[in-house]
Amino acid sequence: MENISLEEKDLKYIWHPCSQMKDYENLPPIIIDKGKGIYLYDIYGNEYIDIISSWWSNLLGHSNDKINNAIKSQLDKLEHVIFANFSHTPAIELSEKLVHISPKGLDKCNFSDNGSAAVESALKMAFQYQFQKGNTKKTKFMCLSGGYHGETIGALSVGALDLYAKIYEPILIHSIRIKAPDCYRCPFNKTRDTCSTECFMYAEYEFEKHGAETCALILEPLLQGSAGMRIYPKEYLQKLRKICDEYNVILIADEIATGFGRTGKMFAFDHAGVSPDMMCISKGLTGGYMPMSVTLTSDEIYYAFYDDYNKGKAFMHSHTYSGNPLGCSAANAVIDMLLNENIIENAQITAKYLTEKMNERFLNHKNIGEIRHIGLIHAMELVVDKKTKEPFDAEKRIGYEIYKKALKKGLILRPLGNVLYFNPALIITKEQLDTSIDIAYNAIVEVLGE
Repeated sequence: MENISLEEKDLKYIWHPCSQMKDYENLPPIIIDKGKGIYLYDIYGNEYIDIISSWWSNLLGHSNDKINNAIKSQLDKLEHVIFANFSHTPAIELSEKLVHISPKGLDKCNFSDNGSAAVESALKMAFQYQFQKGNTKKTKFMCLSGGYHGETIGALSVGALDLYAKIYEPILIHSIRIKAPDCYRCPFNKTRDTCSTECFMYAEYEFEKHGAETCALILEPLLQGSAGMRIYPKEYLQKLRKICDEYNVILIADEIATGFGRTGKMFAFDHAGVSPDMMCISKGLTGGYMPMSVTLTSDEIYYAFYDDYNKGKAFMHSHTYSGNPLGCSAANAVIDMLLNENIIENAQITAKYLTEKMNERFLNHKNIGEIRHIGLIHAMELVVDKKTKEPFDAEKRIGYEIYKKALKKGLILRPLGNVLYFNPALIITKEQLDTSIDIAYNAIVEVLGE
């Protein structure tokens, strides 16, 4: 083996995701050795607060004893088995729990191994359902502008972020894009307190024009994550549910980032009091431990595929690691903790504290245009001018510069362009949040001044 540093070996052999590798010339990869709770520790003993939950997935802290033990116990019994015509107790128990905690009417679980795959399953399932119900003209998908649903071709096709999708446009499926709510820069000059979801007119227009040919609409409920943690009202979901019913369009909820207490309730759709026809979940599902995802759907959709084999109606879609026992065991432990330890309820108390403290510390800064929040997720949008809401030029990479400063101080504050956000594990304490706020503020001041 080569006698070079781990950082050098990393750069020699690894192509990291969602990265311009040339940046690593000045900011080499940080080699993490271990984690505990909200903290990560590199090979040199440096401590980092994981305020972004390692891409929003680490729900209950790193190296959580109960999740560790659930996986260890399962490991001695069964590591994996084909999930076609075979099953196992952890998957059966998990499916029962998911149906119990999910919005009403989601009765069946289809397993995949990552969020993008769950979205692909939902899109294919919706398309095939409409076809098998005789709705053969319904071949299009609708989505919201600014949406993000993963990076496989189908998932990119129903996303709307040029950063991820533009170069692949020639090979993407054409989708109908609805102008999404943008409560910070509302085109109707409304505020969050005076809004009546006037922006729903954009959805009404697209449905009038394309509803007859649309098989399904997919969206991130209440929170558009990669668009900059954009948060919109629950009434928008209620109106979408109604119009989807009117046009016989399947409503797909991408709860990959919003599920399992992130928004203050088990799922974001719970805020609206209505149910989607399908729901995609991943990330927090296993507490960030194992790659696993599930597409939940209704019995009505399920039975459109239920027939004699030679009728050709089966959903012929699979993943090798579907229903993996280790992932199911981790997920069972996560759900048990959420249900039995008041974690979501306690996180709401912590979230209120975080809102108060962030408003006190950041709102008066000349370059913080807005602090928006839902559950423990809090996002600060950086602007040149608070009155005009002019964003910083993307080429200046202001968020990235602040991220680098925060890293040196022990906080992982990975930005979304000009948006800095906190999306911590639900078990974070007030004291840990205080430390995170101090580091974030000082990093901002070092880049932008007081």
